[in-house]
Formats: sequence, C-alpha cells, structure tokens
Amino acid sequence: MHPPESSPEARFDEVVAALVDAEGVTPPEPGPSRKFGSSGLKVHGKIFAMLVRDRLVVKLPRRRVDALVSSEHGERFDPRHDGRLMQEWLVLAPSSQLDWLTLATEAMRFVGRPTRR
Repeated sequence: MHPPESSPEARFDEVVAALVDAEGVTPPEPGPSRKFGSSGLKVHGKIFAMLVRDRLVVKLPRRRVDALVSSEHGERFDPRHDGRLMQEWLVLAPSSQLDWLTLATEAMRFVGRPTRR
C-alpha cells in the first residue's frame, strides 16, 4: 500500500525498479514519447505493464481481467478511445486498493510464459 502522496509516476518507478532485473525484462524507453508502449515494461520484447494517463495498465488473462472489472477494480483498456476494448488489458482504477507490483508481476508472468507451437 502506498501513501496517498505517492504520485502515479513514483509508484510506477517502484514497479520498474522491482522488476527490471528479472530475466528478459527491459525498462520503458527514456524520455517522453507518444509511441504506444514507450512507457511500458517489457518481457522478452512484449509489453506487460505501462503507465498511461497516470493509471497502471497491465496485460492479464481475459478471465482475470473480467473478474477485476466485475469487482470494480478497473476497466478494459481502450487505447484508441473508440470503444474497441482490449480484452486482455486492464486499466487499474485510481481508487483500487490492489498493489501495483503484485499486478505487474502477475502480468510479467502471463506475458513472459513460453508460447506453445
């Protein structure tokens, strides 16, 4: 749990610092950028967590996102702002009491798991 004075940027920086040394993880690109995912943490080149408009956005299994949306902890990600929601991406509600690091770690494991061929 973070004190209320912790900014979203500071909270995300804590997540980055905690996960950047994990195998295959790369930090967000330095400096400001409007490119999608430039603020994202990646595992094996795939984005799993990012800060968008001061909100944590994580990639999780669709059923997990469904459960979190149903429990009003967040909403589905709408990057184009046109109603086309990304089913495996959760935008964490600012009022949510869920821990950012826990969710980002869950997302890292989900995205970084080996794919079946």
